[in-house]
Amino acid sequence: MRRYAVQRSLTVIPVLLGVSVLVFSFIHLIPGDPALTMLGERATPEKVAEVRAHLGLDRPLWQQYGIYVGKVVRGDLGVSIVRGDPVLTDLLRRFPATVELATAAIVLAIALGIPIGVASAVWRNSIVDSLARLWALTGVSMPIFWLGLMLAWFFGVKLRVLPTGFRLGTGTAFAPSTNFVILDAALQGNWPVLADALRHLVLPALALATIPLAIIARMTRASLLEVLSREYIRTAEAKGLSQTAVVLRHALWNALLPVLTVVGLQVGHLLAGAILTETIFSWPGIGLWVYESIEARDYAIVQGASLFIAAIVVVVNLATDLLYALVDPRIKYD
Repeated sequence: MRRYAVQRSLTVIPVLLGVSVLVFSFIHLIPGDPALTMLGERATPEKVAEVRAHLGLDRPLWQQYGIYVGKVVRGDLGVSIVRGDPVLTDLLRRFPATVELATAAIVLAIALGIPIGVASAVWRNSIVDSLARLWALTGVSMPIFWLGLMLAWFFGVKLRVLPTGFRLGTGTAFAPSTNFVILDAALQGNWPVLADALRHLVLPALALATIPLAIIARMTRASLLEVLSREYIRTAEAKGLSQTAVVLRHALWNALLPVLTVVGLQVGHLLAGAILTETIFSWPGIGLWVYESIEARDYAIVQGASLFIAAIVVVVNLATDLLYALVDPRIKYD
């Protein structure tokens, strides 16, 4: 297991190098001059040339890439072209908000998706199965931006029961020490702030969880149906075990391996794909930050955030591979 973990971890290096090449190349294909963005449209050509030289943009691309990778290895993701702040500092300040949103979404997706998939498989071809499959298909097909707007309109504007933006109310005075608002409020025993933070989290988490919830439900159903057709399941039923015991103790655990794979992939997608959700609900995380940076053509932020998210996705996939042995002891790592 340890040997496999080391070997698998080493494969992360070429993957991240490849991602860095792609991110660096794509960013430089975007129209617009960063130096002109910093100085404004009325800047003189001499001043633009001076700023380009300061940023290293007048050098060949391969030299720019070498400088960029060298800085990344030292933990330097650059400086924002527009704001002038270190990218890593802003990224670490905003990342907790994205983690809170993604965690709430994946917990909601697992808590609802697996039971729905189990019910759909156990009562196969029944009205429960038909409704579950119809709902899963709708959830996968529904655009997040439309769902987010509908949730905000219905619960925030029509019913006025839930807030439609930000992490806390505008009048709430709270200074989190780690930028994890929910965790800090719970540790400090500040229950009004905790309740307010949870209320603000409901709508964006629900919107973001819809697609992974549907995918997890469909995968759970398909995997459980396959396991229920195995001979050892029929043997357990022949011994007189109840259906609940057969499904929960024998079938479900053996059906979790493909579900675990899907969950791992969805965690990475949630961290990387929360741009629309955060934009709709003004959630101050990495997604909204990247969206604003793209509009401002702030190349340094887009590069740094893209590489950081790619690293998170790779680490999550690695952790998922290593968790396989815990779910299925028959798996051996040679």
